Amino acid sequence: MRALETKQLIELLNKNWMTHDAMWFLHCMQECGMEKTNRINKAAVRAMGMIEAKRIAKALGVGKVQTFEDFKRLFEGAAELVMPDFMKFTYTFKADKLLHAEWQTCFAHEGISRIGAIAEYECGIFERIEAWLDALNIPFRVTPEVRGCMMHSEGQCYRDYELDLE
Repeated sequence: MRALETKQLIELLNKNWMTHDAMWFLHCMQECGMEKTNRINKAAVRAMGMIEAKRIAKALGVGKVQTFEDFKRLFEGAAELVMPDFMKFTYTFKADKLLHAEWQTCFAHEGISRIGAIAEYECGIFERIEAWLDALNIPFRVTPEVRGCMMHSEGQCYRDYELDLE
């Protein structure tokens, strides 16, 4: 373990976690059907995200998020921990109080496409970010509001979060 760099360890742990997530999704879909699997997946991602946000905030020494600067510090730390390079996730802080999150390619889109269920898939990835915001009591507005998979329907995937902070 000591031979692994921190970044390598983060990549490995996240890849293993995403493999578990994919296998859970596949087996649930085979057993329960796509509609129920989408609903369960989004509920599980949301519940996990609510807990995860508080754990990450505590680990990073971030108390109550009151300002956009507080949020930026927390989000940058969280992204480094749970959104490694293989996910092809980028984000920028635009203007005051706006987070732009984007996927160049999407591992979920690729995996769900491989199992032939992309037309029915409802993305749970942004559910995680929205759960973080809710857990940290940060009011927000998101655009666009998407049902399904934006990468599948539009060939791109992004969200803009306008945060209501001091």
